[in-house]
Amino acid sequence: MQSGSITPILRIFDVDLARSFYLEFLGFQLDWQHQFEDNFPLYLQISKDDCIIHLSEHFGDASPHSAIRIYWEHIYELHSELSQKDYKFSKAQVEKTDWETLELSITDPFSNRIIFWADA
Repeated sequence: MQSGSITPILRIFDVDLARSFYLEFLGFQLDWQHQFEDNFPLYLQISKDDCIIHLSEHFGDASPHSAIRIYWEHIYELHSELSQKDYKFSKAQVEKTDWETLELSITDPFSNRIIFWADA
């Protein structure tokens, strides 16, 4: 039996704020976006390396305050990359957990938590 990858959907409320956080700060790229008409909610796909995330302004697609875990092999390189950026809302650090992982937990402007992790 073969399994596929998972694509989480995170709720957003402000596209400009989402772009600032996900594209400029975290370094994801915008793959595509969809909007049924002007003044309708926007739905976006972003990616970085093999990681794909969907962001949605649509009311029923996801709940705010969600959390996702993303395996990131070179977590200290990611931390270094993010630390060099002047983003005043996040100064996250890599922490070693009791369950032997290294975690870099960052909360987006919409209260969604993104936890990048690697084996310790």
